[in-house]
Amino acid sequence: MPPSPLDQIIAHADPEKAAQMAAYHKAERRYLGVANPVLDDLARDWRAGLDIADRVALARDLWDSDIHEARIAAAKLFTQARIRPDDGVWDAIVEWVPQFDAWAIADHVCMAGQRRLKADRDRLDTVESWTVSDHMWTRRAALVITLPWTKLRNPKPEDIARRERILGWAAGYVADRDWFIQKAVGWWLRDLSRHDPDRVRTFLAQHGGQMKAFARKEAARHLAPIIDPE
Repeated sequence: MPPSPLDQIIAHADPEKAAQMAAYHKAERRYLGVANPVLDDLARDWRAGLDIADRVALARDLWDSDIHEARIAAAKLFTQARIRPDDGVWDAIVEWVPQFDAWAIADHVCMAGQRRLKADRDRLDTVESWTVSDHMWTRRAALVITLPWTKLRNPKPEDIARRERILGWAAGYVADRDWFIQKAVGWWLRDLSRHDPDRVRTFLAQHGGQMKAFARKEAARHLAPIIDPE
């Protein structure tokens, strides 16, 4: 019998690196010390051999192991632009969000979720409900999962409206003193500034005074200074 997917991950374990990862990520769970490129290769092979229902089942099993690399691999199983039907994938992502407790796992799941939001933009209604959660990682996820709206070069009017909706969430976050929330606001604005610097300047003029200094600096990283003509 071939090794299970979890055993395939464990086969690449590096105890020394695992100890370093545990100290870095701080969340209390098992770490194996397996590098991301290895997980990429494994997930790619699994995706090729599984239909969507079996992929969802495997991802849920890996997630439930509560092993760091297994949860990352679960997210990688879903990190694909075209998945049809994708309701089971989206349902799993939504169920995982309240369990976030560290940035690496949260960001990998959100990267998978970004594709599912782009596939069905009405899912923003679900994401908006996260913005009032008592769980910091859930609130943060609302910005991380919507990062594709910062990267639109020629957005349609409906996507401009969605972007403004998300900026409204960010405006509601600026008084939150949590470092990760402030970082997420700065990150969202920084990425948007590459395509719509004037909108970011307007946001900072309106709300920057409530942001922590490091978040303002992050938001303005790519903004050229405005020089008044003499």
